[in-house]
Order: sequence, then C-alpha cells, then structure tokens
Amino acid sequence: MAPPLRSETSTLLGAQLVFNVGFYAVVPFLTSALSGEYGMGAAAVGLILGARTFSQQGMFLVGGMLADHWGPKRSILLGCLVRIAGYVTLALATDFSLFLLGAVLTGAGGALFSPALESQLSRADGTEQPQSGKRRSVFVWLALTGEFGALVGPLIGAALLGWGFDAALAFGTGIFCVVTLVLWFRLPASPRPKRQTGDGGGRRTGLAFPEAAKDRRFFLFCVLVSVNMVAYNQLYFTIPLELNRLGLGEAWLAGLFLLASVLTLLLQLPVAAGVQRLGEARAMSVGFVLLALAFVLAATASTMRESGVSAVVILAAAVGLLVLGHMSLTPTILSVIPRFLRSGTAGRGAYYGLAATCGGVGVLLANGTLGFLQSTAGQAGWEPGLSLLLLVALAAAASAVLPFVVPSESAAIRVGTRARTAAVKR
Repeated sequence: MAPPLRSETSTLLGAQLVFNVGFYAVVPFLTSALSGEYGMGAAAVGLILGARTFSQQGMFLVGGMLADHWGPKRSILLGCLVRIAGYVTLALATDFSLFLLGAVLTGAGGALFSPALESQLSRADGTEQPQSGKRRSVFVWLALTGEFGALVGPLIGAALLGWGFDAALAFGTGIFCVVTLVLWFRLPASPRPKRQTGDGGGRRTGLAFPEAAKDRRFFLFCVLVSVNMVAYNQLYFTIPLELNRLGLGEAWLAGLFLLASVLTLLLQLPVAAGVQRLGEARAMSVGFVLLALAFVLAATASTMRESGVSAVVILAAAVGLLVLGHMSLTPTILSVIPRFLRSGTAGRGAYYGLAATCGGVGVLLANGTLGFLQSTAGQAGWEPGLSLLLLVALAAAASAVLPFVVPSESAAIRVGTRARTAAVKR
C-alpha cells in the first residue's frame, strides 16, 4: 500500500491535474477550429499540430537539462508562463505563422513543465533511488491524476466552444495563471542537483548524450516506439478530420475523448497486469498490433459517404483499440529504456530525452505526410482516410521488429550489478 501523500506531492499532483485540464480544454479542438473557423487545409493543420508535438517532445531533453541546471521549481513556473504565452498567441492569431508560433509555444511550455515536475515529484516523495518501492505508486497516481484532467478538459472545452474557440483559450489561459501563482507560493525552492557522470566525477551529465545517440540498437528502438506517439496523436488530427468529413460536430469529438479517458481510467491497471504476464517484448508487439487494427477500422470508416450509427461505432471501436494499444505500450516503453544503459544510471535522462525527441520528429513527419496525402486525395480519386493505411504498415513493422531489439531482463540485471559494484568502490 502506498504511503500517505506529502503536502508537496499533493501540490504537484494537483498541478498535473490542472495542467491537463487547461491543455485538453483547448488542444483537442484545435484541429476543428483551424479547419472550420479559420478555413485552413489539412496540410497546414497537420504542420501546426506536428510542430506543437515536436516542440514539446523534441524539447523534453532540453527541459530536463534546464530543470537540473535551474532547479525544478523555476522550470515548472517557466513552463506555465510559456504555455500562457502560447495560448495568448493562438487567441490573437490571424494567419498561419502566428498559429504556428502559438502552437510551438504551447508545446515548449509542456516540455519545460513535465520533466521538471516528474523530477520534483520523485524528490518530494523520497523516490530518487531507482529501486525504491514507492516510485511506482507515486507515478501511478501521476498517471491517473493526469488522465482525470484529460477526462474533464474536453468536456469543459466542448461546453465553451458554443462561444467560440477563443472562449476555450481564455479559460485555459486563466487556469494556467492560477496554477502558476499557486505553485509560486506552494513549491519550495529546491537545490540544484549535483552533476556527475558514470565514473563518479563532477562533470556534466550532458556528456552522456553522445552515448545514447551512438547506440544504434537504442536508436532503432526509439524509431520503432515513436510509432506509438504518432498513432496516439491521431486522436487530435485524423480522427477529428474524419468526424468533420462525416458531418459530425464537436460533441461527437468530445464523446470520443471521453471514451478514451474512461477506458484509460478503468483499464490501465488491468492492462498493466496483463503486460507483466506477457512480458515486455511480447506486450509491445501485441500493443502495436492493436494500433494497426485501430487504423484499419478508421480507414474503413473513411470510406462511408454519409454519417450514421455504423460510422460512429466503427470510429469508437478504432479509438478503443488505439487506447488499449497505447496503454500497453507507453508504461512498458518507459520501463525498458534503462536496459539500454551501458553505465548504470549515468545518462538516463539523455536516453529518455532521445526517445521523446524521436517521437516528436515522428509526429511532425507523419502528420505532414498524412496531411499532404489527405489534401491531394481528391485529385487522385481515392478516399482521404485511406492514408491511414500508412500507419497500419508502420505499426505492423514495429510489432514484428521490436521483440528482436529490446534487451533481455538479464542484461538489465548485469548493468545494475556493475553500477552497484562501482558505487561501492567509490
């Protein structure tokens, strides 16, 4: 049983909840606003959404390094301020360039906030040691708290859209202003962590990044698992476009987001238990199969000329499979990354940062490609949604190759033994 949450831990979990409410009240409806209210094409919308995701995922490594340099509190507060600047820019935007800038600032705010919050959360809860039994419980609460925010946010956003997209932006801006003030007073100033390398010296942890970048096996792993992020990002890109094409409004989109959040809240723990029984490599393979099946269904729905119960049911089933695959993949991916480390815990942030960066690059490239294919589909005489078959192929490839890329658990044990031996010698 997890211990009672400390005051600082509760504050951080509450911040994650509010941060997600402010995010999901706005970003899920960005596609509909850009393509509807502002009349942008699919290619432009895809680039804006891809840039937002890339600026967040691609900067996670930078955000973690800044948290180490400044201390987590400063990075958390700066992340809130940058997110506020992003929302204000989106509210004032009248052309593509300003929308792109607002989306990039929105993503950069998350890149500064999230790694700093996770670092401070582990410190506040006394879970800095990798083998601590508390670590899993506190991060499970973080996931569930964030998902509850993802559940409430779209409902608030859908309600505010009756007054226009700017109303949702105003709500998001206001809630981030409030959480910034609360965190300013509630979070204690934290000492800057000591910077060290695997050899026990006092040099910068950033020197470990080339080791992660040169690890070809790990780079292949990052490329393959980036398909998971690309796939889940379609909840905010191609799924809303399909709903628009079928003539279904924001209420249906909010319903699909509600379905995704409810499934996550109800099934995350049972899915995690299933992953433990299957083993990490097999579970990831199954997860990508579920993603492939999800996009087969979504492509099928795109061939329907008119909206109806059957199209909605197919899209709902696609979202269900997408969420199940994502639930089985994301925690598993994060848990196996340390197996690639060659020097104990040194450079761990670089490995996680590289994985997140590959995901951001993948989303940018995939959304740009899918947007281009959907924009030119009419001229080629085929249904725009058939471009989703590209994601089917990517997910199938990841499912087939990943079991041969993930190191065995025995390799991780050997790394841990070497690290403990080196620590004793020091």
